[in-house]
Amino acid sequence: MVRAAGRLAGCYLRSLRAVAPSLLTIAAMLALGYVTRYSGIDATMGLALAATGAFYPFFGTMLGWLGVAVTGSDTASNVLFGSLQTIAANQLGHSPLLMAAANSAGGVMGKMVDAQSIVVASTATRWVGAEGKILRYVIVHSLVLGVLVGTLVLAGSYVPALAALLRP
Repeated sequence: MVRAAGRLAGCYLRSLRAVAPSLLTIAAMLALGYVTRYSGIDATMGLALAATGAFYPFFGTMLGWLGVAVTGSDTASNVLFGSLQTIAANQLGHSPLLMAAANSAGGVMGKMVDAQSIVVASTATRWVGAEGKILRYVIVHSLVLGVLVGTLVLAGSYVPALAALLRP
């Protein structure tokens, strides 16, 4: 029994050593998310994007993408920008429900480029040190998918048939 507990502890320590870079990166990204939130950088950036007027549905989706790429979490992006999205949508005459969903959908496309996901992927595949290669590969896919979702949201805001389906 004692020998099994020793093996278990050894396995736990080896695993902890393997994921230490990931844990440090996750902690640093959470800290950055709080700094940008409390300093007002996120709100300022969101208000600047809201000033895009007729193209706001597209850029609002990309704001969700950027929020997840920076914070590493779709939930954090929704907390940071969800209220801003709905307020801006009401002011500009767009569906607040659509823009809240666009923030989340855009965020899903940004998840593949957030630092935490890339570090976890490189650690899990034992490809530590190749994070730049991974990012260069996935950023194109992430941006293309983000643009596609943004275009769909833009169409949903202005094409009457799509807008009717998206309105509550």
